Amino acid sequence: MTYEQVQDLKPEAFKRLCGVRPETFSEMVRVLDAKAQQKRKSGRASKLSIANQLLMTLQYWREYRTYFHIAQSWGVDESTAHRTIRAVETALIESGRFALPGKKKLHAADSEIKVLVVDVTETLVERPKKTATILLR
Repeated sequence: MTYEQVQDLKPEAFKRLCGVRPETFSEMVRVLDAKAQQKRKSGRASKLSIANQLLMTLQYWREYRTYFHIAQSWGVDESTAHRTIRAVETALIESGRFALPGKKKLHAADSEIKVLVVDVTETLVERPKKTATILLR
C-alpha cells in the first residue's frame, strides 16, 4: 500500500494505519526531503519516493514485521528495505524534532501511579521426586 493510496484517508484512519497524524507525517517528509537535498548522491534513484520510504519505516515500527515481509510488500530487496529503514530512522533522530519524553520526564513528581496490577497467580510445577532412582543391572 503506497502513500498515494493512503493519503486520502480520514485523519483517524491514517493515524490507525501509520501510527502518526497526517500533519506529523508531512513534517517527517519535509525533514527527510531536506536531508535528501543535502546528500545528493550519484547513481540510480530510489525506487520508492521519500513518502513511501517513510511509510515503509512506519509500517516496520507499527507492525514489527520482518524485513523480508516488508521487502516483499514494497517490491524491493530485503537489504534495500533494511538500508532504507535505518536511513529514515537516522535522519529523523538527527533532526531532533521527533523525540519521545525521556525516563526522567516520565518519572517526574507531577505524574503519579493510580493503579498497580500484579499477577501473583500460583502455578503447580511437576518435578521428579529426588528419592526416585533407577537401578540398571
